[in-house]
Amino acid sequence: MDKLFDSYWVLRVTALVLAFLLFFYVKTLTDDTQSTGAGSEMDIITDVPLEAYYDSENLIVTGLPETVDVTISGPMQLVLSAKLKKDFKVFVDLNSLLIGEHSVEIQYENFSEKLEVSIEPKTVDIVIEEKVTKELRIDPEMNKSQISEGFELVGMTAEPKTVFVTGAKSVVESISYVKATVTGEDGINSSFKQEADVKVLDNNLNKLDVIIEPETVVVNVDIREYSREIPLSIRRTGTPKEGITVNNIRPDTESIVVYGPKSIIDSITELVVEFDISEIEESGVYEVNLELPNGATRLSSKTIGIEADITQESTTETPPEGTTEEVNDKETDTEEVITEESNTDQPNTDQPNTEENTTE
Repeated sequence: MDKLFDSYWVLRVTALVLAFLLFFYVKTLTDDTQSTGAGSEMDIITDVPLEAYYDSENLIVTGLPETVDVTISGPMQLVLSAKLKKDFKVFVDLNSLLIGEHSVEIQYENFSEKLEVSIEPKTVDIVIEEKVTKELRIDPEMNKSQISEGFELVGMTAEPKTVFVTGAKSVVESISYVKATVTGEDGINSSFKQEADVKVLDNNLNKLDVIIEPETVVVNVDIREYSREIPLSIRRTGTPKEGITVNNIRPDTESIVVYGPKSIIDSITELVVEFDISEIEESGVYEVNLELPNGATRLSSKTIGIEADITQESTTETPPEGTTEEVNDKETDTEEVITEESNTDQPNTDQPNTEENTTE
């Protein structure tokens, strides 16, 4: 007997048999433990992405959650392996469904058969609709209360002016507003541009689940100083100089632009300009300074021209018509009389001297 155990090969065979017996013994214990629930583990894997299989080029599915929660239970090693690797899938297969409303069960794959798997929610209610794309114009907006007093919003434009909105047909048809809102600090007093997100809203201002391309646009905001065109009214002051009659005065412009806070500018109905007619000496255009109304910041022009039309009275008396000719005639007659008298007084040298002839 001792010689038998001294044999090298006998010892090898004996060790091999014992090893097989030990292996089957441990395996039996492990199987018993698993079957009785001893050493089992349960865990919840949250926010597992839900995949959906359907014709995404032509259809839109609404009602699907983005993620679900998966509860797994079973042997600790398998639970830990599934949680760490996350090589499983959770999905819904909609390829065989038609357009309309459906209730579908969420499926899974790549879990060990020894694990118990439950998904929350188990089923989902979905709507399959036709996929449509529509080009819509953007309506930029901003909070006007952020604009500084004395300034106003002239206009807003978006670049690009339109976006392409893709979604379920019923959702796209319910779109009422496409907005791009700009924000800023209070006291805005100059034009600016800003990038803004595009929002698609229904009639109740609820945000709609659609695809927007592009998602952001550049909004140009035009801000300027508040102003209004105010009519001018000319008020005469003073008295015309002696011999001058002012026939008419009128400004070279009928109105002027006044800048300032809206509450003040809107209360101005006209701008009165005083013009001293005592300074007028001749017809022409006279430059007059304008007075800035209380509360206003500036005028489009500090001066205006006033055109004056006058008549000057002559200081030399002008003879009435016909008088000049009569005077000339009288002067001519007078000259003739004077000439005749001169001829009468002159001695006639051609007549003989009678006295001399008689004496002789």
